[in-house]
Amino acid sequence: MSAPSRPLRRDAQRNREALVAAAKGVFAARGLDAPLEDVARAAGVSIGTLYNRFPTRAELVDAALIDTVEASVASAAQALTAPDPWQGLVDHLTAIGGLQARHRGFTDICVRTLPPDSATEQAKRRGHELFVALLDRARAVGALRPDVDTSDIGLLVWAAVRATDGLREVAPDAWRRHLAIVLDGLRGTAAHPLPGAPLSPEAVRDAMAFGQRES
Repeated sequence: MSAPSRPLRRDAQRNREALVAAAKGVFAARGLDAPLEDVARAAGVSIGTLYNRFPTRAELVDAALIDTVEASVASAAQALTAPDPWQGLVDHLTAIGGLQARHRGFTDICVRTLPPDSATEQAKRRGHELFVALLDRARAVGALRPDVDTSDIGLLVWAAVRATDGLREVAPDAWRRHLAIVLDGLRGTAAHPLPGAPLSPEAVRDAMAFGQRES
């Protein structure tokens, strides 16, 4: 059995906390590919100190994004308690749209994979399970059209938010109107058959990642 890890010295703990706080701000504004030198500068430490505390980018991303990902999981769990399955789904998708609109790092982490034992990746798996339950619940009462799946909805929400990126400074909530249009198209009543089949989760991740590279 390995010896328990020793607690960090006070200065080391302060550096770690400063780096996580700085990474939260930098990743939210610029995405997960932002230069780590910018994170170190915002934290007021050297890049060497950053790598001493977080040897890999994945470890820093995990520490910086876990709270936001957990918030998305809590949203899904709360939505499952809504008396109206459709309203619960709408509330959750609106919350996800809000996270994507104000946090580029969250949008990135939705289509990227960290080590499977990382806290963020474990939270993502819980969130996906809850999301599937939300869809099943809304589908069971006829509120959600039966021919859409998680890939369809994930890509549609991302597209509605991403399409208004250029308006963020003058109309920060413009995405809400476009998301509302998308949500009406997901209703089960009066739905017309859709052409083709849903994209695979891998294809959706590739499409969303390509959009991020183009920004």
